Amino acid sequence: MRPILLALLAKEPAHGYELKQALEQTFGGAYPSPNIGQIYVTLGRLEKDGLVRSQDVAQASRPNKKVYELTPAGRDALTSWVDEQSDGPRLRDDFFVKLALAPMTGAADRMTLINRQRRHLLNLMRGLSDLAAATDRGNTVALLLIEGARLHLQADLDWLEHCQEELT
Repeated sequence: MRPILLALLAKEPAHGYELKQALEQTFGGAYPSPNIGQIYVTLGRLEKDGLVRSQDVAQASRPNKKVYELTPAGRDALTSWVDEQSDGPRLRDDFFVKLALAPMTGAADRMTLINRQRRHLLNLMRGLSDLAAATDRGNTVALLLIEGARLHLQADLDWLEHCQEELT
């Protein structure tokens, strides 16, 4: 959540609710929207760490709102985050560990595990299809995020097929 808020604040200062709206507008339903409390807790930590600063802004008939902006240290942290490599392939896959060790335990056979995982991934794929259908066609970012998740699921399904061929 920290780098996301820093990235949103790089555009312009904002208060927590505006950041939540910007996140929802950018990613639509493709990215789980955090609750407003989580956003404000994270903003407080960012402020404590010197990455953002806040200013109370008076409103006519409502309580003051706290507007946050990036500090130079926050901009540096954002730049570092953008420049760092994202995670690559996952070699510690929980499902594969189950698949490898289950025969030793007698808890389940490999085909049962593979079929159960395949059903789970296909259900997730259907959920992504529903999400894509409900997403505004103009929200390219959300559609790309959904498509990336769909491609990862398809790769996992292909891998399951390969596991089935090799292990049974």
